[in-house]
Amino acid sequence: MVSVIASSVRKGNVIEKDGKLYLVITAENIHPGKGTPVTHLEMRRISDGVKTVERLCTTDSIEKAFIEQSNYQYLYHDGDNYVFMQPETFDQVPVPADVVGDYAPYLTENMDVQMQSFEGRPISIEIPQRATFEVVDTEPVMKGQTASGSFKPAKLSNGVRTMVPTHIVIGTRIVVMTEDGSYIERAKD
Repeated sequence: MVSVIASSVRKGNVIEKDGKLYLVITAENIHPGKGTPVTHLEMRRISDGVKTVERLCTTDSIEKAFIEQSNYQYLYHDGDNYVFMQPETFDQVPVPADVVGDYAPYLTENMDVQMQSFEGRPISIEIPQRATFEVVDTEPVMKGQTASGSFKPAKLSNGVRTMVPTHIVIGTRIVVMTEDGSYIERAKD
């Protein structure tokens, strides 16, 4: 454990509070016009998954735990777990759905991920910021619509709904942000 100031805590960090370990889900530094700046932390207790919210002064000291970080490759979904493989040793690790969280729809076979573990237990994963999916359902292109600034709803091959430019048609492969599913560009493949 090492002491750090609250404003340096980021999403994915593991902190120790009252003898328990917490995974930081979101970390936001708020600087109001008047008053002291605060750090707003949304955390999940590693032992039982209970979520909690903490509000600290940005200069408060907090204990940060050391976690092991290594590369894994996503293999498949098996019931309540997602199975990942360590590429050097070929060890397969089942990861519970609550650890994968909102990233689940963006996992694709053989995707490389960073897995954080504490004392051998997976506590969080980081996937690439961008992923490519095919548009499986969207409205047809309307004659006379301009491509600049107009968006329409679309459903992707992973089941996620997003907004795409009006020139995108069914079957087009697009690149999206894995954080929120937003459209970035047409795939270049």
